[in-house]
Amino acid sequence: MAEKLPDDQTAAFEAERPRLLRIATQVLGDAAEAEDVVQQAWLRLHGTRTEIDNLPGWLTTVTTRLCLDRLRVKVPIPDEEIEVVGTAPDPADDIALADTVGVALQVVLDRMSPKERVAFVLHDSFGFEFDTIASVLDTTPVAARKLASRARAKVAQPAPEDQLADWEVVDAFMAAARGGDFTQLLQLLAPDAVITADDAALLAGTPERIAGREEVATFFNGAAHAAFSVFLGERPGAAWIHRGEPKVAFDFRIVDGRVQEITFRAAPELLAGVRRREGPKVR
Repeated sequence: MAEKLPDDQTAAFEAERPRLLRIATQVLGDAAEAEDVVQQAWLRLHGTRTEIDNLPGWLTTVTTRLCLDRLRVKVPIPDEEIEVVGTAPDPADDIALADTVGVALQVVLDRMSPKERVAFVLHDSFGFEFDTIASVLDTTPVAARKLASRARAKVAQPAPEDQLADWEVVDAFMAAARGGDFTQLLQLLAPDAVITADDAALLAGTPERIAGREEVATFFNGAAHAAFSVFLGERPGAAWIHRGEPKVAFDFRIVDGRVQEITFRAAPELLAGVRRREGPKVR
């Protein structure tokens, strides 16, 4: 039976637990499973008799390898070998994660190989050096860099089947607006996104025009609590509904998985055709 951990080591583990949970959650995409993995790491620590010089590094390695084991069970496909040609940095490393990661990230992550996923999350989300990632994955730093680069390319240019449907983009946008998730709003908006309005909507008090991703995100941030998911004809959208009647419809134009334009519409003939649809519950 393993001896009881020293109090200082127990305290050090508890200090590391939130960080380990963040890593495991991002790698696995499941908070409950991440909790289980971190608990397993605790049991590994409790059971080891080897002196540990760098406890945070040891815990990171153990946690990540436990995640990798679980991913391999979920994706029982052998990792493709990385052919290393030279050691120059890959130009894809210059891609800014904040500009490419949207709400479809989890879908793309699920299509990565386990090693790609681990390399991408550890480097792009947590800033680990490739030497460290290589030791976790039992590979070379150059191969670890290639894994992360290949994963990043999948995020930057997702396959058509990885892109969200228009209704998913609309509902994710409205949920982010109600929740005040400014970062998510930015990720869902095209750089040159714009808000416009028809004449009837202007009379109802909507703005005439707002241009630019940040400006549109700022306008919607924390707003639209009374908006419901609707169909405008055959298009998914949202509408402000008062006493059972739509007053202003939010007509979305989605291009390549991002919101390009939102037009406020209140023309009676358009509102007459608004139909409620299932969507996220209004808080």
